Amino acid sequence: MSLPKMTRLPSVRLLSSIHQHHQMLFPSITPLPAPRRAVSQGEYRRPGKPKEDKFPWQPINFGFSKGVEGIKKHFTLLKKEFSERWVGPEGKPILEHMLEQNRVMWEFRGPESLDQWTVSSDHEIGGQSEAYLKLGKNNNTCFLYGTLSSTPPKDGETRYSGYCTMRSKRPQASFDRKKHHDWSSFNTLHLRVRGDGRPWMINIGAETYFSHQKDDMYNYFLYTRGGPYWQDVQIPFSKFFLTNRGRVQDDQHPLWLDKVNTIGFTLGDKADGPFQLEIDFIAVSKDYAHTEEFAYELYKKNPNV
Repeated sequence: MSLPKMTRLPSVRLLSSIHQHHQMLFPSITPLPAPRRAVSQGEYRRPGKPKEDKFPWQPINFGFSKGVEGIKKHFTLLKKEFSERWVGPEGKPILEHMLEQNRVMWEFRGPESLDQWTVSSDHEIGGQSEAYLKLGKNNNTCFLYGTLSSTPPKDGETRYSGYCTMRSKRPQASFDRKKHHDWSSFNTLHLRVRGDGRPWMINIGAETYFSHQKDDMYNYFLYTRGGPYWQDVQIPFSKFFLTNRGRVQDDQHPLWLDKVNTIGFTLGDKADGPFQLEIDFIAVSKDYAHTEEFAYELYKKNPNV
């Protein structure tokens, strides 16, 4: 019995014949297109939020009057910077700057003082908390109030919620250049507040070397007593500990007092209900009795052998 004669096809013809047979057997199945990554990635959009089909430049106001106002504003700031340089550091004589022991950074004496602050809550991510900012009864204090709710939004992704925060705007020099608060001559944060007994978190943001450290914050606790009486709170800067997105870091280091950007107050004690915090002023001071440099353990990167 003789075996049938088999012919050897070249590899190219063999592949083409297999492809033709596949098309004959499965004519309705089309290959799935490979997902292509977008060239430009936009901002993160939470589930359930409608997509905005707008170009990035559409919300910008290109009006002539706004441009003139911006030019006047920035040249006024530039003139102020030059004049302060001739007087001394931050517009003060050098002797007064060296002997300064107290400096009021923020005080609330009119509606324009509220423009230096921003208020936010978990309402921005679909939560139910609400926070508002206004002047006190005599227009001499800042009154932060609202309602805290720890109910997470029903978006299938967020598991925790319930926070309200008030944060100062970052200072800017002329033509939107970076500017920092220089508190290197002081060692204590001084507050005059009146709360409702809730614990708050004080957040201080400083300039960082690298972009991945942009979420680094220095935090410490503010315990309000409640009731009608004011309380003067003095917290040394050495007590502030380093966190990143709410997590305490193992590698701690002191706060850079010469490059402070913002200060804020956050409420997130998971006690649902109304809240209020009244602030008279926020200042920095020099306490000569306090000699502590940093209250927490510092890791030695290259220990001596």
